[in-house]
Amino acid sequence: MKIESSGKAIAPSTAAEARPRSPASPGATVSAGSEKVQLSSLSSSLAKAEASIAQTPVVDAQRVEEIKQAIANGEFRIDAGRIADGLIDSVREMLAGQR
Repeated sequence: MKIESSGKAIAPSTAAEARPRSPASPGATVSAGSEKVQLSSLSSSLAKAEASIAQTPVVDAQRVEEIKQAIANGEFRIDAGRIADGLIDSVREMLAGQR
């Protein structure tokens, strides 16, 4: 059997178009026909936490600039013992998580 693409877009089903798309507040109940959805206050808390996390920068730009300046000025010191201890600790955590 050969399948050929006609290049035509498929229209969405009318059932999906008929569903209401209004935002619901926590604790609200939305019903369409026999379907019911109830959101708890936890969903609102999760949405707030997600928004807060999204606004938090992944990189501390000020700290990066301080390190760049220290390197440029020859003042940046590397503590090999501290780095080794950190690596060992992270491996221990990883191994403990596998058990």
